[in-house]
Amino acid sequence: MQLIQETPDLSAYLAADEVIDHHHPLVRETAARLAEKAADSYVYAQTAYEFVRDTIPHSADSGDMRVTWRASDVLAQGTGICHAKAHALAALLRAEDIPTALAYQRLTHDAGSGHCVHGLIAVRFHGSWHRQDCRGNKPGVDAQFSLAGERLAWVPDAKSNEMDFPVLYAAPHPAVLRVMKEAPDRPYLWENLPDAL
Repeated sequence: MQLIQETPDLSAYLAADEVIDHHHPLVRETAARLAEKAADSYVYAQTAYEFVRDTIPHSADSGDMRVTWRASDVLAQGTGICHAKAHALAALLRAEDIPTALAYQRLTHDAGSGHCVHGLIAVRFHGSWHRQDCRGNKPGVDAQFSLAGERLAWVPDAKSNEMDFPVLYAAPHPAVLRVMKEAPDRPYLWENLPDAL
């Protein structure tokens, strides 16, 4: 699939905002701690990915009712759905000057009850974008950091009206962010995620 940059200006994929708040002290401290173990930017990116994937539980998997959407809050509270975890990973990568975009898929919602938009990231290395899914592994899900072919949590099934959205966003999609900010708890968020962009 051909990934499409939302903006030709790569600096947009390094920017901080209220969601990807990589100037926040907790984000900076976490990035610095992870960078200490990394020999180069590729190793750092994989280390940050595995940190978010493995140490911050997906709130639907863990049963956590809290809703996080700001990167620093995801790190502080240690919970989030796929979108929140993508925001945290984007902040950690941008904190180390690695261009990072937000990417989305349309997937079948729980037990086939409609569709919802799933969040992941794309990281830029060697002049190309590479999508990564840090939602967290579980039985049936084995996402891995990879620049040599995608190892995402799910591959959309066109027969089920699932799809990859090709646009790479510098900031969270407004439809996703709005429901995250409005949600009083995760069950509400889970039922109100958009089904298309």
